Amino acid sequence: MKKVIIYTVDGCPHCQDVKELLKEKKVKFTEKNISKNPKLAEEMIKKSGQRGAPITIINGKIIVGFNRKKLVETLK
Repeated sequence: MKKVIIYTVDGCPHCQDVKELLKEKKVKFTEKNISKNPKLAEEMIKKSGQRGAPITIINGKIIVGFNRKKLVETLK
């Protein structure tokens, strides 16, 4: 089973797109909303080097933004 973490922010349409894709593929994931939690934001930046969400981590592989093709390929 793949370990999937997604960093999200409130009101982010691309974050919603990633979550919907994961649900569609029946993939369990942990959502970390950084909107009101600076420690989670720092964690995301440290792991990914990125400041914007969504950031999806699948078994250690980082995917920035909503890239359907890359997400689907990485989930295989």
